[in-house]
Amino acid sequence: MYNQADHIENVVVGYEAALSLIACPHELILVSNACRDESPAICQNLARRFETVHAIDSKPGGWGLAIKLGLQEARGNVLAYTNSARTTPDQLAMLVLHALLNPDNVVKAVRGSRSALRKAGSTLYNWECRLLFRVPGRDVNGTPKVFPRTFSKLLELTRDDDLIDLEFMTICRREGYPVLEVPVRSRQRHGGESTTRLKSALKLYTGALRMRSEWGA
Repeated sequence: MYNQADHIENVVVGYEAALSLIACPHELILVSNACRDESPAICQNLARRFETVHAIDSKPGGWGLAIKLGLQEARGNVLAYTNSARTTPDQLAMLVLHALLNPDNVVKAVRGSRSALRKAGSTLYNWECRLLFRVPGRDVNGTPKVFPRTFSKLLELTRDDDLIDLEFMTICRREGYPVLEVPVRSRQRHGGESTTRLKSALKLYTGALRMRSEWGA
Protein backbone atom coordinates (compact mmCIF):
# COMPACT_ATOMS: atom_id res chain seq x y z
CA MET A 1 0.00 0.00 0.00
CA TYR A 2 1.00 3.61 -0.50
CA ASN A 3 -0.15 6.35 1.90
CA GLN A 4 -3.36 4.61 3.00
CA ALA A 5 -3.30 5.54 6.68
CA ASP A 6 -6.86 6.87 6.55
CA HIS A 7 -8.41 3.55 5.52
CA ILE A 8 -5.94 0.63 5.51
CA GLU A 9 -7.15 -0.71 8.87
CA ASN A 10 -10.72 -1.08 7.60
CA VAL A 11 -9.45 -2.70 4.40
CA VAL A 12 -7.36 -5.27 6.26
CA VAL A 13 -10.14 -6.06 8.73
CA GLY A 14 -12.40 -6.67 5.73
CA TYR A 15 -9.81 -8.90 4.05
CA GLU A 16 -9.38 -10.91 7.24
CA ALA A 17 -13.12 -11.42 7.58
CA ALA A 18 -13.52 -12.50 3.94
CA LEU A 19 -10.54 -14.87 3.94
CA SER A 20 -11.61 -16.41 7.24
CA LEU A 21 -14.76 -17.70 5.53
CA ILE A 22 -12.66 -19.87 3.20
CA ALA A 23 -12.04 -23.33 4.60
CA CYS A 24 -8.24 -23.22 4.54
CA PRO A 25 -5.52 -21.38 6.45
CA HIS A 26 -4.33 -18.02 5.15
CA GLU A 27 -1.76 -15.33 5.79
CA LEU A 28 -1.95 -11.68 4.83
CA ILE A 29 1.30 -9.83 4.19
CA LEU A 30 1.11 -6.04 4.19
CA VAL A 31 3.87 -4.21 2.34
CA SER A 32 4.16 -0.46 2.90
CA ASN A 33 5.54 0.95 -0.36
CA ALA A 34 7.70 3.96 0.59
CA CYS A 35 4.81 5.47 2.53
CA ARG A 36 5.11 9.02 3.84
CA ASP A 37 2.24 8.73 6.30
CA GLU A 38 1.43 6.46 9.24
CA SER A 39 0.63 3.39 7.12
CA PRO A 40 3.69 1.38 8.30
CA ALA A 41 2.85 1.94 11.98
CA ILE A 42 -0.79 1.01 11.41
CA CYS A 43 0.28 -2.17 9.62
CA GLN A 44 2.55 -3.10 12.52
CA ASN A 45 -0.39 -2.65 14.89
CA LEU A 46 -2.52 -4.88 12.66
CA ALA A 47 0.20 -7.53 12.73
CA ARG A 48 0.07 -7.49 16.51
CA ARG A 49 -3.72 -7.66 16.45
CA PHE A 50 -4.04 -10.56 13.96
CA GLU A 51 -1.70 -13.55 14.10
CA THR A 52 -2.33 -14.15 10.39
CA VAL A 53 -1.08 -10.67 9.43
CA HIS A 54 2.58 -9.80 8.79
CA ALA A 55 3.91 -6.32 8.00
CA ILE A 56 6.89 -5.24 5.90
CA ASP A 57 8.07 -1.65 5.39
CA SER A 58 9.68 -1.22 1.97
CA LYS A 59 11.48 2.10 2.27
CA PRO A 60 13.07 2.22 -1.23
CA GLY A 61 9.65 2.01 -2.88
CA GLY A 62 8.52 0.45 -6.14
CA TRP A 63 5.42 -1.63 -6.94
CA GLY A 64 7.55 -4.50 -8.19
CA LEU A 65 9.84 -4.47 -5.17
CA ALA A 66 6.84 -4.50 -2.82
CA ILE A 67 5.40 -7.53 -4.63
CA LYS A 68 8.70 -9.40 -4.50
CA LEU A 69 9.18 -8.70 -0.80
CA GLY A 70 5.69 -9.99 -0.06
CA LEU A 71 6.13 -13.14 -2.13
CA GLN A 72 9.50 -13.84 -0.49
CA GLU A 73 7.84 -13.68 2.91
CA ALA A 74 4.86 -15.86 1.91
CA ARG A 75 4.78 -19.47 3.08
CA GLY A 76 1.61 -20.78 1.45
CA ASN A 77 1.15 -23.17 -1.45
CA VAL A 78 -1.21 -20.73 -3.14
CA LEU A 79 0.22 -17.23 -3.53
CA ALA A 80 -1.39 -13.93 -4.45
CA TYR A 81 -0.72 -10.22 -4.66
CA THR A 82 -2.99 -7.26 -5.15
CA ASN A 83 -3.34 -3.49 -4.95
CA SER A 84 -5.00 -2.81 -1.61
CA ALA A 85 -6.24 0.63 -2.66
CA ARG A 86 -8.97 -0.74 -4.94
CA THR A 87 -9.39 -4.45 -4.20
CA THR A 88 -12.47 -5.18 -2.10
CA PRO A 89 -12.69 -8.08 0.38
CA ASP A 90 -15.24 -9.91 -1.77
CA GLN A 91 -13.03 -9.57 -4.85
CA LEU A 92 -10.01 -10.95 -3.01
CA ALA A 93 -11.97 -13.89 -1.62
CA MET A 94 -13.56 -14.60 -5.00
CA LEU A 95 -10.19 -14.75 -6.79
CA VAL A 96 -8.71 -17.00 -4.09
CA LEU A 97 -11.70 -19.34 -4.35
CA HIS A 98 -11.32 -19.50 -8.13
CA ALA A 99 -7.65 -20.40 -7.64
CA LEU A 100 -8.47 -23.16 -5.14
CA LEU A 101 -11.00 -24.61 -7.59
CA ASN A 102 -8.55 -24.32 -10.52
CA PRO A 103 -5.23 -25.31 -8.92
CA ASP A 104 -3.32 -25.66 -12.19
CA ASN A 105 -4.01 -22.12 -13.37
CA VAL A 106 -2.94 -18.57 -12.79
CA VAL A 107 -6.11 -16.73 -11.80
CA LYS A 108 -6.23 -12.98 -12.33
CA ALA A 109 -8.74 -10.17 -12.33
CA VAL A 110 -9.90 -8.28 -15.39
CA ARG A 111 -11.09 -4.84 -14.36
CA GLY A 112 -14.17 -3.17 -15.81
CA SER A 113 -16.26 -0.03 -15.41
CA ARG A 114 -13.36 2.41 -15.33
CA SER A 115 -13.39 6.00 -16.54
CA ALA A 116 -13.11 6.54 -20.28
CA LEU A 117 -9.62 8.01 -19.95
CA ARG A 118 -8.28 5.19 -17.78
CA LYS A 119 -9.90 2.61 -20.04
CA ALA A 120 -8.31 4.15 -23.13
CA GLY A 121 -4.88 4.26 -21.51
CA SER A 122 -5.18 0.65 -20.35
CA THR A 123 -6.36 -0.54 -23.75
CA LEU A 124 -3.36 1.09 -25.42
CA TYR A 125 -0.93 -0.47 -22.94
CA ASN A 126 -2.47 -3.95 -23.24
CA TRP A 127 -2.35 -3.69 -27.04
CA GLU A 128 1.35 -2.76 -26.80
CA CYS A 129 2.04 -5.73 -24.47
CA ARG A 130 0.30 -8.18 -26.80
CA LEU A 131 2.20 -6.82 -29.79
CA LEU A 132 5.63 -6.83 -28.14
CA PHE A 133 5.38 -9.85 -25.83
CA ARG A 134 2.38 -11.88 -27.06
CA VAL A 135 1.12 -12.02 -23.48
CA PRO A 136 -2.17 -13.77 -22.72
CA GLY A 137 -5.13 -11.94 -21.26
CA ARG A 138 -6.94 -8.64 -21.63
CA ASP A 139 -5.67 -6.75 -18.58
CA VAL A 140 -1.94 -7.12 -17.91
CA ASN A 141 -1.99 -5.04 -14.73
CA GLY A 142 -5.23 -6.46 -13.32
CA THR A 143 -5.04 -7.71 -9.72
CA PRO A 144 -5.51 -9.81 -7.66
CA LYS A 145 -3.20 -12.32 -9.31
CA VAL A 146 -3.25 -15.79 -7.70
CA PHE A 147 -1.02 -18.74 -8.59
CA PRO A 148 0.29 -22.04 -7.20
CA ARG A 149 3.79 -22.16 -5.72
CA THR A 150 4.58 -24.95 -8.19
CA PHE A 151 4.67 -22.26 -10.91
CA SER A 152 8.15 -21.52 -9.59
CA LYS A 153 9.28 -19.20 -12.40
CA LEU A 154 6.79 -16.64 -11.07
CA LEU A 155 8.91 -16.50 -7.91
CA GLU A 156 11.91 -15.34 -9.95
CA LEU A 157 10.52 -11.92 -10.88
CA THR A 158 13.20 -9.27 -11.32
CA ARG A 159 11.41 -5.94 -11.88
CA ASP A 160 11.21 -3.45 -9.03
CA ASP A 161 8.90 -1.09 -10.92
CA ASP A 162 5.43 -1.04 -12.46
CA LEU A 163 6.51 -3.37 -15.27
CA ILE A 164 6.49 -6.38 -12.95
CA ASP A 165 2.97 -7.31 -14.08
CA LEU A 166 4.15 -7.42 -17.70
CA GLU A 167 7.09 -9.60 -16.62
CA PHE A 168 4.65 -11.84 -14.72
CA MET A 169 2.38 -12.30 -17.74
CA THR A 170 5.33 -12.83 -20.11
CA ILE A 171 6.62 -15.63 -17.86
CA CYS A 172 3.15 -17.22 -17.95
CA ARG A 173 3.27 -17.23 -21.74
CA ARG A 174 6.85 -18.52 -21.93
CA GLU A 175 6.32 -21.28 -19.37
CA GLY A 176 2.88 -22.29 -20.64
CA TYR A 177 1.12 -21.48 -17.38
CA PRO A 178 -2.64 -21.38 -18.13
CA VAL A 179 -4.28 -18.07 -17.24
CA LEU A 180 -7.89 -17.91 -16.07
CA GLU A 181 -9.35 -14.41 -16.13
CA VAL A 182 -12.14 -13.38 -13.76
CA PRO A 183 -14.05 -10.13 -14.46
CA VAL A 184 -14.32 -7.78 -11.49
CA ARG A 185 -16.08 -4.48 -11.19
CA SER A 186 -13.50 -1.75 -10.80
CA ARG A 187 -14.61 0.50 -7.96
CA GLN A 188 -13.52 3.79 -6.50
CA ARG A 189 -10.46 3.70 -4.27
CA HIS A 190 -11.04 2.99 -0.60
CA GLY A 191 -9.48 6.38 0.04
CA GLY A 192 -6.51 8.56 -0.79
CA GLU A 193 -5.47 9.61 -4.29
CA SER A 194 -4.27 7.56 -7.23
CA THR A 195 -0.63 8.00 -8.23
CA THR A 196 -1.43 7.10 -11.85
CA ARG A 197 -0.82 10.16 -14.00
CA LEU A 198 0.04 10.83 -17.65
CA LYS A 199 3.72 10.76 -16.73
CA SER A 200 3.43 7.31 -15.13
CA ALA A 201 1.44 6.01 -18.11
CA LEU A 202 4.08 7.23 -20.56
CA LYS A 203 6.71 5.60 -18.36
CA LEU A 204 4.86 2.27 -18.74
CA TYR A 205 4.65 2.59 -22.53
CA THR A 206 8.32 3.46 -22.99
CA GLY A 207 9.40 0.98 -20.31
CA ALA A 208 7.73 -1.87 -22.20
CA LEU A 209 9.69 -0.93 -25.31
CA ARG A 210 12.97 -0.93 -23.39
CA MET A 211 12.08 -4.22 -21.74
CA ARG A 212 11.48 -5.76 -25.17
CA SER A 213 14.90 -4.65 -26.40
CA GLU A 214 16.62 -5.80 -23.20
CA TRP A 215 15.40 -9.38 -22.96
CA GLY A 216 13.13 -9.99 -25.89
CA ALA A 217 9.75 -11.67 -26.00
